[in-house]
Amino acid sequence: MMRFIPFIPKPATVAVIRLQGQIGAGGRALNDAGLARVIEQAFVRGRPAAVALVINSPGGSAAQSSLIAARIRRLADEKKIPVHAFVEDVAASGGYWLACAADEIWVDPSSILGSIGVIYSGFGLSDLIARHGVERRVHTAGRSKSFADPFRPETPGDVERIHALLAPLHENFIAWVKARRGARLAEGADLFNADIWVGEGAVRLGLADGVAHLKPKLKEFYGEKVRLVSYQRRRGLLGRFGLNLADTALALAEERALWARYGL
Repeated sequence: MMRFIPFIPKPATVAVIRLQGQIGAGGRALNDAGLARVIEQAFVRGRPAAVALVINSPGGSAAQSSLIAARIRRLADEKKIPVHAFVEDVAASGGYWLACAADEIWVDPSSILGSIGVIYSGFGLSDLIARHGVERRVHTAGRSKSFADPFRPETPGDVERIHALLAPLHENFIAWVKARRGARLAEGADLFNADIWVGEGAVRLGLADGVAHLKPKLKEFYGEKVRLVSYQRRRGLLGRFGLNLADTALALAEERALWARYGL
């Protein structure tokens, strides 16, 4: 005679994606091509109850930030899976763009958030080469081909065109934050001038939903026995053996410069 065995529900599973570092098209940076498989697997494998994003990024490429965030939202909407973001040290600029892909953003009291702006930077080397008697010869087809050339003096036209390029990127960023955060954003607050805020300050302005850490918050949402499954990008074969040293050194230098803006 068969004995009745009561049904015991399985603990909920939450897929955890770590998004750490500079955002950019290649190398060590976070980018859509490198993260596509990781993100897809996180939403599909094991039928997760939710996806958690652990974010620690000073930003980087606007296009890559947009592509990664769009992929997360597309899968979340298709699978009807909630997404929670947990900010560690910083989610600034493109890092905050990624955080806004989540339905809720949780921060540490010392997390840095914001920098909703766009930056263009470079060097002017025209005086340097002149002092050393170097003459640079440039021939172009198309008047804009030598635009923002660091080896010639910057012109008012250059500055005007740079601002014209940055403005739509900034507008896209603002529109994304407004679409994702909606009525949670504090009315009348000057949120879009690239300022940064810490922990509770970001919560008060509606840039985040509260102060909380990954495990306790997910246990609160999905039960004490919630199972966390980590998904992260694998390094390439050359990277694992330290054979792409030049690219790695350059990427590290760029990344350190971004982190340094936030004292990290």
